[in-house]
Amino acid sequence: MLSRRGVMLGGALATCAGAAAAARHPDRSKFVRVDGHNFVFKGKPYRFAGTNMWYGAYLGAPGPTGNRDRLRRELDAFVALGITNLRILGASELSPLKNSIRPAFRDASASYNATLLAGLDYLLAEMGKRDLKAVIYLNNFWEWTGGMVTYLYWTNGGHYFDMNDPAHPWPAWADYSATFYKAAEANILYRNYVSAVVGRRNSITGVAYRDDPAIMSWQLANEPRAGGSLAHSDLEAFYVWVAETAGFIRALDENHLVSTGNEGLKGCLELEDCVAKLNAISGVDYMTFHIWPLNWGWIKPGDLATTYDPCAQNTKDYIATHLRIAIQTGKPAVAEEFGFPRDGGDYALTVPTAYRDRFYKLVFDAVEESAHASGPFAGTNFWTWGGEGRAQHPDFMMQAGDTSYVGDPPQEPQGRNSVFDSDRSTLDVIRDHAAALARFKA
Repeated sequence: MLSRRGVMLGGALATCAGAAAAARHPDRSKFVRVDGHNFVFKGKPYRFAGTNMWYGAYLGAPGPTGNRDRLRRELDAFVALGITNLRILGASELSPLKNSIRPAFRDASASYNATLLAGLDYLLAEMGKRDLKAVIYLNNFWEWTGGMVTYLYWTNGGHYFDMNDPAHPWPAWADYSATFYKAAEANILYRNYVSAVVGRRNSITGVAYRDDPAIMSWQLANEPRAGGSLAHSDLEAFYVWVAETAGFIRALDENHLVSTGNEGLKGCLELEDCVAKLNAISGVDYMTFHIWPLNWGWIKPGDLATTYDPCAQNTKDYIATHLRIAIQTGKPAVAEEFGFPRDGGDYALTVPTAYRDRFYKLVFDAVEESAHASGPFAGTNFWTWGGEGRAQHPDFMMQAGDTSYVGDPPQEPQGRNSVFDSDRSTLDVIRDHAAALARFKA
């Protein structure tokens, strides 16, 4: 689907990188591998309790953007909880979209943000000291990091529109973002950035990223969707983009896994066949799926007493469907995003999290049941870690210049889905689950 220029560029880079990687003959035991529908690390099954911390490289950045002291404390907190896997942002694009974060890893030029890349270096160096594993996503379907629409804007003469623009009601924005998959010039810019990051050498440790055991997986993007509607989606273009991009990354780095970052059924327009085809692609090492009861209308925050039980059943069914497809495709499955609001939908830290705790336990129980049966459900990354962060404004919305990252992206209230260091009951649920998974490795 890419232009001849794009294919030639990708082929040349992939050939050179592949030859270099083959010459090194790395010790593969240092990296997480896939064996059937299970992960393996150092000869043992690898099942993990993880979280999302998109802002990890931002905290790791030198200067006013970052807070390295806080980052080290947050990583130590993960070790104490038993969290071993972090899903983090490795790319953001300087964008005209009103909800996009700043600073960004890159603009339209080939000069990337040295400060944020140094932050990523620092994050990986500190994670390596603590035996934590990173899943790094390299693009975004959504606007909050710039993402695919920004790549389109850079290469189409400056055309864009914002998410939730009244002149372009849903699903127009998602349909537009999905045109990225066939946009050759946009993908050249994207691949150039991917090459720079995957081919980077850590300025702190001196270790090439491709040789760094702190990385578990490169991820094509955060929540790449087939589109917003069947009428305006090109499923074949989506499959081709996933296959070609996964192959491109694998040629740059043969040591690490490659994953899509896709939401599962919700990212496939509710088509099971799409989920199956996506995860049958040979360059995709494992299945990802996300669970968002609030966003999908499965709950009403003001009436959790009535809506929680139907939501719980929907969640069980959603998990079961994806595990069935994982077995069919012979690959592990990870629920790498799932979130739930505080009781009543309020954002204040004084509001209880009883229903969130129940929801987390439901998901964690499914992982533990799969572990008992040697099934494919291999891990989770709850959304999201707030830790020491706190909302800075009375309306709970992030403003330009804020650096007290809480995990919720800038277009959402700060604290909607975040787990803070003061949320003791939720932390207990996470700690108990991590301990249960650790016993399976003993």
